[in-house]
Amino acid sequence: MPQPPSAASRDEPVIRERGDACPGALRLHAADDGFLARIRIPGGLLDGPAALLLADAAERLGDGHLDLTSRGNAQLRGLGESCGGELAELLGRAGLLPAPSHERVRNVVASPLAGLDRAGLPDVSAWVPLLDRLLCADPGAARLSGRFLFALDDGRGDVASLAGDVTLTACGDGALVWTAGSPEGVLVASGDAPRAALVAANLFLDAVARAGTRAWRVTELPPEYALDVRVLSERLAAAGIPGRVVGVPAPRAATSETEPDTPTPRTAADGPEPGIVAGAGAGAGAGAGAESESESESGSGPAAAALSVLAPLGRLTAGQWRLLAGLTGRMRLTPWRGVVVPGLTHRTAGPALDALAGAGLITAPGDPRRSVTACTGRPGCAKSRADVRADARALAARTAGPLPVHWSGCERRCGHPRGTAWVDLVATPDGYEISAPGRPAVPVAHADLAAALTAVRSTTPSPSL
Repeated sequence: MPQPPSAASRDEPVIRERGDACPGALRLHAADDGFLARIRIPGGLLDGPAALLLADAAERLGDGHLDLTSRGNAQLRGLGESCGGELAELLGRAGLLPAPSHERVRNVVASPLAGLDRAGLPDVSAWVPLLDRLLCADPGAARLSGRFLFALDDGRGDVASLAGDVTLTACGDGALVWTAGSPEGVLVASGDAPRAALVAANLFLDAVARAGTRAWRVTELPPEYALDVRVLSERLAAAGIPGRVVGVPAPRAATSETEPDTPTPRTAADGPEPGIVAGAGAGAGAGAGAESESESESGSGPAAAALSVLAPLGRLTAGQWRLLAGLTGRMRLTPWRGVVVPGLTHRTAGPALDALAGAGLITAPGDPRRSVTACTGRPGCAKSRADVRADARALAARTAGPLPVHWSGCERRCGHPRGTAWVDLVATPDGYEISAPGRPAVPVAHADLAAALTAVRSTTPSPSL
């Protein structure tokens, strides 16, 4: 059985023999527990009214839950076969379907703490609506696959680590645009960054057409058609976007006032720490553009604060979702299956965090549920051999350790961690197989899971990331 990848590994190029069948809000996916809708929320930026409409949809049309994805999107499960029209109408009212022809290609992740903390980095949330509008207005962009990913990083290296196909990294008053696998990018003016990202995406589409391939992502292009940063620079110049070719910087380590004193070093690639995020203060957030959130919403100001929480196993009840949406009327969904709520003060943040903890959300860095992930499992997935979420919930508090653990119902390992090493549990007809970096997979009976998982997590050293 294959071993879980190390932090240095990447997805291998693959040959696609069919079109992309990635689910969307209009193209529903048939699962064992009903139909599934994946709703793209660029940058994870969601306002209160739209969020509340999603909660209504989850209860009225689905199973009453909302799943968070590794791209900061939301999923509804348990939908009825005939609810597509009603769901589309509801999403349209919420402003979540600005271009139905492009709804599956609006895959944009952005640094969730941009402009909210004291890192002093540009607020790249301003780029999100600009890129989204450009993307939806370009007829050719509808040919992108539902897997193609734009990553907008404020310089801390969090979403830059997520293997985006096109990444924008804020660099002072400029932005570095680069494509997956390239050691170099093109430094452009910050105001040109969203347009530059779309130019890079169209360069990929042209390469796909020339190669006669069905590549969904940049790394799937045949080697002879790999994207060239010099060609990208020429395309940008032809579009009126001057720039110069420079090297892609390594991601910066995370800094957080709430980071605990733990033996395992954390990096920006782990996402925001759960807890209260100290406000940025006056002046933070400049440099990304003119359409950033207002001062009260973005968290700027001397007494401002934001909250960062995680959804256990990436799943929220409609009630938990409404509680988050009602705090300030703003939410940022994160690619780490969490939610950041901006616009609080230090006076209101503490009671709000207590309320979220009481509702069952992960609000503290030391919560053992934080490092546990799982695929859908039974009953939602026909391929799964076990109810992996139930098993993960039962053992989360009893098997803490320095490495994260991922539970999979089959060998596909859907939803496994990216950019890090992990303890791997794959369901078998007789229990699970467990493995970790440097350890071969061994079978474990269901009754022995707790002891085996504790042993592996406590004795496997965390790799240097």
